[in-house]
Amino acid sequence: MDRDAANAQALARLCASDPVLVDVRPAGQVVPGFAPTTVLTSGPPLPWDAYVGGQRNGVIGGALYEGLASDPVEAEEKLRDGRIRLAACHDHGCVGSLAGIYTASMPVLVVENRVGGNRGFCNLFEGPSPARLNYGVYNDDVHRSLVAIRDVIGPILGEAVRAAGGVPLRPIMRRALHMGDELHSRNTAATLLFGRELTPAIVDLAGRRPEPARRLLEYLGSDYVFLRLSMAASKATADAAHGVEGASLVTAMAFSCREFGIRVSGIGTEWFRAPLEKVEGKFFPGYTLDDVEFMGGESVINETVGLGGFAQAAAFALQDFQGGSADGMAAMNRAMYRITLGEHPEYKIPYLGFRGVPVGIDVHRVVETGILPVMDIGLAGRKGGQIGAGVLRAPLGCFTAALEAYTRHYNQS
Repeated sequence: MDRDAANAQALARLCASDPVLVDVRPAGQVVPGFAPTTVLTSGPPLPWDAYVGGQRNGVIGGALYEGLASDPVEAEEKLRDGRIRLAACHDHGCVGSLAGIYTASMPVLVVENRVGGNRGFCNLFEGPSPARLNYGVYNDDVHRSLVAIRDVIGPILGEAVRAAGGVPLRPIMRRALHMGDELHSRNTAATLLFGRELTPAIVDLAGRRPEPARRLLEYLGSDYVFLRLSMAASKATADAAHGVEGASLVTAMAFSCREFGIRVSGIGTEWFRAPLEKVEGKFFPGYTLDDVEFMGGESVINETVGLGGFAQAAAFALQDFQGGSADGMAAMNRAMYRITLGEHPEYKIPYLGFRGVPVGIDVHRVVETGILPVMDIGLAGRKGGQIGAGVLRAPLGCFTAALEAYTRHYNQS
């Protein structure tokens, strides 16, 4: 087994991925294995009783929204005995923001890798309110927002995407990096570019369906719309690099309310887990670090493919949102080159002389250097909702566990 050759193959697949948004449909129609009684949530899977806080509340809220239970008590009973099937997003080709709640009627972005033919899915941004289902809140306002996405935004967006013949995402992401985005905590340019690509199709639809078209344009005015597109694109990209015999390249990072986990290309679908690290962040007025609660999160799939925290030097405006300094962001970005296998040929950072983003996290290099992957994340509060943004580092224990498993699997001394 030639590890270098295997890693080169996995890295080549990752860099060659060409993600295209091809449709928007309800999860139950397009996500493989998605039954009507399924609820998906973020992170390496746990038994129901292990979920706590906002992530638990989010799952219950999803069950109530989908009509799988009449009240929280019934939802808990059905989740405990399996009448409501709880599953992990990644096991269904999906990625979830924060708590990552998916139910069968929720529209999902369908992104296809034109090179490998595999698909990644992500549900739609719920809107600009800090109180959202993925942040552990389910109330009348959240319900109305979810219904609007299901009944208006999802269908008209899908119609526009199909009319446009699909939307290639790689060119948008490449250009957005040159315009101040890192495609995780900052998606301002990418969202504008995406809206521009869809404008002709929306104008055509407006002649026949003026009110849904108007509401879609209003929805596209939120800077964070593209985050879900970049997540689905990153999922399709990372999955293309998975399953290469002998490769030690990381193909997934995710966390639940309790732990962080990674998957590695050459070691099957096992999650290698460790306790979560503390975050560094900037908080909305009235909140502090003591108010932070982990609710899960899989938007760090973007860092897995070289974006987000691995492209911080492309997005110095993040200082105003999540704190830090330009020098600190550039230093963190440069450190990521020491734990990755290459540089992306398309995604480049102007401040670093148009150097390609560091891509292909290698478990050997993380353990050897002790340098931990950095991730830009939204911060959830103990009472639900978003309370700020910051930087999370992946725990070393995931990588040491993965390296031990890799050594056993390939009989290395």
